[in-house]
Amino acid sequence: MLATLPMVCAAGYEVTLAAPARGPLAGLLRKYPVEHVAWHPHEEAGGRRPLLALRNELAELVKRVRPSLLHANSLSTARIAGPVARACNVASIGHLRDIVKLSRQAIADLNQHDRLLAVSDSTRAFHVRQGIKPSLCNVLHNGIDLVEFAPRQATGYLHHNLGLSPECLLAAVIGQLGLRKATDVALAAAAIAAEQFPQLHWLVVGSRTSCKPESCEFESRLRAIAARAPLAGRVHFLGEQAEVSRLLNECALLVHAARQEPLGRVLLEAAASGIAVIATDVGGTREIFPASSRSSILVPPDDPAALASAVEQLCGNESLRQHLAARARERATSAFDIQVAGKKLLSLYEKTIARQT
Repeated sequence: MLATLPMVCAAGYEVTLAAPARGPLAGLLRKYPVEHVAWHPHEEAGGRRPLLALRNELAELVKRVRPSLLHANSLSTARIAGPVARACNVASIGHLRDIVKLSRQAIADLNQHDRLLAVSDSTRAFHVRQGIKPSLCNVLHNGIDLVEFAPRQATGYLHHNLGLSPECLLAAVIGQLGLRKATDVALAAAAIAAEQFPQLHWLVVGSRTSCKPESCEFESRLRAIAARAPLAGRVHFLGEQAEVSRLLNECALLVHAARQEPLGRVLLEAAASGIAVIATDVGGTREIFPASSRSSILVPPDDPAALASAVEQLCGNESLRQHLAARARERATSAFDIQVAGKKLLSLYEKTIARQT
């Protein structure tokens, strides 16, 4: 959303954005010429607020702003917004960025939009099987800023900050600390590869967003695995990082062990940054890295041995790492330029508004 927002504003749209008043997004929105209206889908403690209350608040906002188009930027907000848009007779788009099982009522709510956008063919197919109307659902791949994320010479700042010798290789694992991202599988693979490549260090970038007991236990288990042999001293939990593009340029490879992935943004960022990628063959990942592109190594999910084998293959072959990195950059440039994605989004805006009028 943030990547395409400047193009939306430049096209002449006056944007009113309903989002929480606090947090990282609120800070980022200050950079953009938009009206930011405080809207809190979740309670302070983290639980979701009642659906009726959220819809009533959104309906009041729609009546005040009287927009030409309502764009719900996530599956959960699209579910909230579908009946509101229909009742207020406003053109609407719901964005499907997740592959999750939905109730019949959720499907019915989503089908009230004029158009649904899925971030990958895989995401669209999954939801159509659940009952989303095929005629409503378009595929719009996420784009990536090819200037912000680009191949650059490593500066060595991470090696310096972590007290590592220049000979150490860095593998990045980026994403929320949760079961779906399978950081546990990445660390299991790291343990297997540790004996053959003791100079390989792992950067775990991201944080836990859920306060559920099972999520807290999952993070504790990850840290316990990283603290004992053979990984002790070789895994570095970096938390949230503001400059992911800079971090990626310091790494030899990205390892993405996700159990499900609609269209992984970090995969696009790594590809655009020109680093070698190892990822699980799930969801929309093969749409980023089709076999014909020879731009990554894809392995089955929940298979630490296969993941470790791919890691060992790349750690022991610098020329292969460089080849995959170059092909990944070519793939990002040819298929996922944010400028192209932004133009497609604007075209869909125009078509959706015209359909409503």
